[in-house]
Amino acid sequence: MKVTVLGAGAWGTALAKILSESGHQTTIWGRDEAKLDVIKNARQNERLLPGVTLPETLHFTPDLSAAVRDAEVIIISIPSQGLAEVVGQIPDYSGIMVSTTKGVDFESGLTMTGIISKHCPFAKVAALSGPTIAIEVAKHSPSAIVAASYDAKVAGIVQKLFSTPTFRVYSSTDLRGVELGGALKNVFAIAAGAGDGLGFGDNAKAALITRSIAEMRRLGGALGVQPETFSGLSGLGDLTVTCFSRHSRNRGFGEQLGKGRKLEDVLGSTVSVVEGYPASRSVWKLAQEAGIESPIIDEVHLALYKGKDVRLVVRDLMTRELKAED
Repeated sequence: MKVTVLGAGAWGTALAKILSESGHQTTIWGRDEAKLDVIKNARQNERLLPGVTLPETLHFTPDLSAAVRDAEVIIISIPSQGLAEVVGQIPDYSGIMVSTTKGVDFESGLTMTGIISKHCPFAKVAALSGPTIAIEVAKHSPSAIVAASYDAKVAGIVQKLFSTPTFRVYSSTDLRGVELGGALKNVFAIAAGAGDGLGFGDNAKAALITRSIAEMRRLGGALGVQPETFSGLSGLGDLTVTCFSRHSRNRGFGEQLGKGRKLEDVLGSTVSVVEGYPASRSVWKLAQEAGIESPIIDEVHLALYKGKDVRLVVRDLMTRELKAED
């Protein structure tokens, strides 16, 4: 198939690599022509995927029109804040568009495929989400992920497109549930990282992950998605790897806050986009509008947007009114 990947970050590059290796005609689009030339000439994205060699068959272009021309599938791996601006330039595209971006729009409450559908009404939309660290996928470490679309046929096409002996793809028709899991896990990973920065142990992280799943299911139920989705790869699976992995940007971001660094300093020093930062504001709004109990989401929002000390966050979570486990 002819496939275009929008975004030359770690995940976009890793996905483009496995697609090209599988024999698909694959092109990476990026805004920065100079950076693309460096990657193209070196056959490496050394800053984000050190030690990974890219196939000679992989193409690069900074020209969006040329990149999407005749593409049967477009993979979107750009930061959530810039997604609408980019897809808004290709409103007539009618092939399959697969979002790998994780987030929720603050104003509208739309997930990323919702934004894509708004700007590209003729496209067939899907999402790819799960416990997948980019460099491990690029190095063919066994991984599993889920391809989701409201159209089971589209989900099946995406599933077959990406499947390799080291990259197992499951399918789902709970598109919004899969996307919500991907957005929510980044918020909870910031909390997990803050615990690491404060010196907490495995007990604390296990408790956090378990109660995070409870909040996922509570919010998902209020929004009409399938609660069991959050027990799968895009929920529990992605949450676990993002809360524990040393490669996790969101966990690392939270860890720096837990160590006492100022928010603006951490945001300014990060190499990659921390999607959990804007997502924490958006999912907090969703939870408020749904009227559900979401203590972890609430406290992360307070720490990131209201300046609450992370030590007070922990105290207030641990001293909440006692209740039965749900």
